Amino acid sequence: MFRLPFRRVPTWSGVRPFASSASTSSPTSSRVLRTLRYASLAITAGTGVYTVGALYPPTLLTFISPRPAPPPPDPDLPETKAYVAALEEQLLQLPLLLEHRATENSEEWYETRPYISLPEERRVNNLTAGALRGPGRLALPPLVRARRDESENLIIVHVGRGLCGHDGIVHGGLLATLLDEALARVATQNLPEKIGVTANLTVNYRAPTRAEQFIVFRIKLLEAKGRKTRVQGRVEDLDGNLLADATATFVQPKYAKFLNKNVVLERIGERPAVEQSKRSPEEVLPRPVALSAQKTA
Repeated sequence: MFRLPFRRVPTWSGVRPFASSASTSSPTSSRVLRTLRYASLAITAGTGVYTVGALYPPTLLTFISPRPAPPPPDPDLPETKAYVAALEEQLLQLPLLLEHRATENSEEWYETRPYISLPEERRVNNLTAGALRGPGRLALPPLVRARRDESENLIIVHVGRGLCGHDGIVHGGLLATLLDEALARVATQNLPEKIGVTANLTVNYRAPTRAEQFIVFRIKLLEAKGRKTRVQGRVEDLDGNLLADATATFVQPKYAKFLNKNVVLERIGERPAVEQSKRSPEEVLPRPVALSAQKTA
């Protein structure tokens, strides 16, 4: 018998000298493939979440990182006038307004639009009727539903994107201004000379007020005593969510009897003639505002 001329090859640390290279590379390849699968799933899920978030962003995210918006448009452009006209039509068809008209006794309520009869020379220097009026800001005159005894008002206002402090959120100072005017409407109508000035205004902000929506002011008389009135109000969205509330005190100046009351009536919205309450509901309802006739419409 012949012996093969091979010597025994020693092993070190349990390493087999003729181990296959495939056996050592297989676990590494599995880990790589598993990592790639996880990365692919993460990328797919992330892309899906980003897409959904971009199309339907959560409310909190829009507060933190609002979408940029263009500046208020030129009021003289045809498309801007069409936009304002569409807003007016939307206002007149709001379920809240239609329900209030249908359920409340028409004998006890009347409807008016402030600033409509305000002359141009007075309008241009008025804050809410002039500087803040226009598409992208206060695009429409407020719509007021008022009790005939002047104890309560419901006022609907549209606030645009050009009225923001934090982008997308209406400025708190603007809300205070609108509240002041809404409260003043009830307060001054309960003063002897129908003229008053704000002595005190306290506003509590309850939730952010989103721009590009209709908001509702609900105003009530608390007390009328001599030359002083106290009123309270709240601001809500169309779903009834509380955005802000306020109380205020108004006083009648001693020189009020020397002032022109008609100027105040032009600003707050004139009350229809009493005999209109005897007409049919279709005749009592005001006609839509002819916005195209206004420079800012």
